[in-house]
Amino acid sequence: MANRTIHFDDCLHEYLLSVSTREPELFRRLREETYAMPESSMQIAPEQGQFMQLLVELIGAKTALEVGVFTGYSALCVASALPADGRLVACDVSAEWTGIAHGYWKEAGLDSKIDLRIGPALDTLQSLRNQNPRPTFDFAFIDADKQNYDAYYELALELLRPGGLIAIDNVLWSGKVADPTEVEPDTVAIRNLNRKIAEDERVSMSLVPIGDGLTLARKR
Repeated sequence: MANRTIHFDDCLHEYLLSVSTREPELFRRLREETYAMPESSMQIAPEQGQFMQLLVELIGAKTALEVGVFTGYSALCVASALPADGRLVACDVSAEWTGIAHGYWKEAGLDSKIDLRIGPALDTLQSLRNQNPRPTFDFAFIDADKQNYDAYYELALELLRPGGLIAIDNVLWSGKVADPTEVEPDTVAIRNLNRKIAEDERVSMSLVPIGDGLTLARKR
């Protein structure tokens, strides 16, 4: 029995994918198209997408929020797990990247569930917070510019219902967060948020070593 998280070499990772992922062909096509892009490292792994689908199903989410869309793979995963009357508000600044996303959402028959908001995510989240009545969300996924992670977390927490779940990507940041000599702004921002959430009594939390690290924070 292991008393710590197992190390995944390439062989074990391929085995994990072979026995656990149920990636639809359309999802695979989007992932492979994105892998050919210079920014491909911004896309989540298929096992993480499937894990997020399961989380959405487990909490019975009907409303979801996404900060950082890129080419739309994570939105595909989340929206496909929502019920027919579910809604995902997706925030991004790039019309070019989300143009790729929209084509796949439409092909999957999920575009009617996804409310894409182009513009700075902070503005979108603040606008949602200031609505009367204020909308509430069951699930939020944060995967955007790292130096605004703390602000995204705080606004998402305000918009989340009690018992709702926030998932925050890249919290291990390729291991840089554990190296005190790494002091570039993105690393410091993630490191500070990790410590903050670990001590945040407003949530129950766990940092899951999937992909580049995924923090789960359930609003109390």
